[in-house]
Amino acid sequence: MKCGIIGLPNTGKSTFFNLISNSKVLSENFPFSTIEPNYGITKVPDERLYELKKIIHPKKIIPSEIKIVDIAGLIKGSHKGEGLGNQFLSHIRETNVIIHMIRFFHNISVLHVEGSVNPIRDKEIIDMELQLKDLETIEKRLEKIIKKNSINKSKHILEKIFSFLKEGKNIRMYPFQDMEKKYIKNLQLLTIKPVIYICNIDNELNYQTNLHIENLKKIIKMENSTLVIFSLKNYSTGINEVLKETYKLLNLQSFFTVGKKEIRSWSIPNPCTAYEASSVIHSDFKKGFIRAQIIHYEDFIKYGSEENVKKAGKILLAGKNYVIQDGDIIYFRFNQ
Repeated sequence: MKCGIIGLPNTGKSTFFNLISNSKVLSENFPFSTIEPNYGITKVPDERLYELKKIIHPKKIIPSEIKIVDIAGLIKGSHKGEGLGNQFLSHIRETNVIIHMIRFFHNISVLHVEGSVNPIRDKEIIDMELQLKDLETIEKRLEKIIKKNSINKSKHILEKIFSFLKEGKNIRMYPFQDMEKKYIKNLQLLTIKPVIYICNIDNELNYQTNLHIENLKKIIKMENSTLVIFSLKNYSTGINEVLKETYKLLNLQSFFTVGKKEIRSWSIPNPCTAYEASSVIHSDFKKGFIRAQIIHYEDFIKYGSEENVKKAGKILLAGKNYVIQDGDIIYFRFNQ
C-alpha cells in the first residue's frame, strides 16, 4: 500500500516528500526536477505510542510506516504524453491514495508553469488530464467488448461512467450501486483513487489566498475529499494531519505489541482478524496460531499495567476469527 504525491511542477511536492521521508531528493526551481519517481518511507504519527511509553518505559518505540512516492509534475497534454505525461500517469496507477499538492504561495523567484498563481485552475488542469486518461482507458475497453460482441453488464456500467467523466467529474464522485465497482476494478482508473488536497500557502494569509481557499473548499466538499492547509515553511502540525488522513484512506489500522525492549505499532487492513494479523509479525505465528491475548488500549491506559488489567478481568483470549480493534495490544500464542 502506498500513496503518491502529485501536482503541477514547482508546487512543493519534492520539498514535502523530503520533509516526511527524511530524504534529500532534488528540489529545484524548474519544471521536471523530479523525472523518475522517488520512493520513501514515512512514520505515521500516533500519540498512543507515547502514552504507552509513559507506563512501560521501553528502550524504543517503533511507529507504523507507509510508502510515499514523489511523482513527476504534470502539465497540460500529459494524457497524450506531453512532458513526462505517460510516465507520470503510469506511476499514479501504482498508488492507492493520492496527495495532490496545490500551489497557493506567491514567490516570483519560483516559476509557475501557467504564469500565475490560480489554485482552482491548477486543480482543474490535473483533474482534466486524469479524466482524459480514464476516458481513453474506458473507451479502449468498450471497443474490445463491442469487438467481441460480448454485451454484458460491464458495458452498461462503463458507458455510464464514461458519460459521467465527460461532464468533467472525477469517478470518485460517481454514485456506485452495489457490486458495480467490481466491473471496473482491473482498469486501474486514476480518478477513482481517494485524494488528500494540500494547500501550500505563504506563511501569512491574505484576502486573495483566503478567497481561493474558500472556493476550493466548496469544490472539494462535493468530492467528499480531505483538504489540509499549511505552509512548507511552517509545517509541524499540517504534515501530521496529512499522514494520519493518508493512513485512514489507505484503509489501514494499527495494533500494538509491548514490552520492555520495544513498543511497536503494526499496520493491518481494516477490518482484519487476529489470524490474519498474526502473519504481519511472522509467518510462523499464522502457521502455528493458537490464540491471541487482547487488551484494549483504553483499558491498558485506565488500569496502568497488564497485571491490573488482568485483575479487572479485561484481558480477552481470542480465537482466529476475532476482529481486531484499532489500538488493540496483542500477544500471540502459537506452536513453534
